[in-house]
Amino acid sequence: MTLAATGPAWRRRARPLLGTLVEVGLCSPRDAAPTSLESALEPAFDAAFEAILAVQACLSRFDAASDISHFHALPCGGAMAMRPATRQVLMAAAQLQQASGGLFDISLGTAPDGWHLDGDVLRKVRAPVRLDLGGIAKGHAVDLAVQALMAYGCRAGWVNAGGDLRAFGDVSLPVHLRDEASGGARPFATLHEGAFASSHFGAGARMALFTAAARPPGQRQVSVAAPLCLWADALTKVVALSGDAAAPLLARYQAVAWCH
Repeated sequence: MTLAATGPAWRRRARPLLGTLVEVGLCSPRDAAPTSLESALEPAFDAAFEAILAVQACLSRFDAASDISHFHALPCGGAMAMRPATRQVLMAAAQLQQASGGLFDISLGTAPDGWHLDGDVLRKVRAPVRLDLGGIAKGHAVDLAVQALMAYGCRAGWVNAGGDLRAFGDVSLPVHLRDEASGGARPFATLHEGAFASSHFGAGARMALFTAAARPPGQRQVSVAAPLCLWADALTKVVALSGDAAAPLLARYQAVAWCH
């Protein structure tokens, strides 16, 4: 992906998080002196990365201390309290599972009805259930990072988590997608005040927005634009599984989809 926002008025930071490289770009504050620019932006960068770290700590199935790992350790019939990020993502996942007729399934077929939300409590209904939030959590982390930046008074910027992208304020970001025929990249869209995500057909929760990293050849893509990155991220899976880029479900989330 190529970003248009370059030049002295923009600053970027990147950290390895969520199993990818997360980049945050920010516009300098109005009337900021060059000597104070870095110190003015650092707390905002830190807040964005902390928001992403908090989601990762809650939802990573590879972290033994995460809520998801604790859920997997529960006996059948057991229950546990959830942290806010876990509750928000699982509520969205449950809503989309129902709205999509089961196409969106964070249990990956192990037991779609094996988990149940009861307020702030998560219950294990069936022993075999295993949850994988790789198809929705990254988008939510991006949204929370943007919220953190806006709370610091940042007027424009973006967060890009390995291709799950959200822009806000006075910035337009050109999105380039991988061209499988030529091996290069082609201009696709310009993102302003919204989110964009793509996935491979048949590649589960793997993101497929063009990056410098190589991708397996011969796989088609589905892309979704939506106001929130959580929905853009999750709906790519629904469209990829259904093959329907004009599904009525998309309108519910103010989303638009493309199959490439």
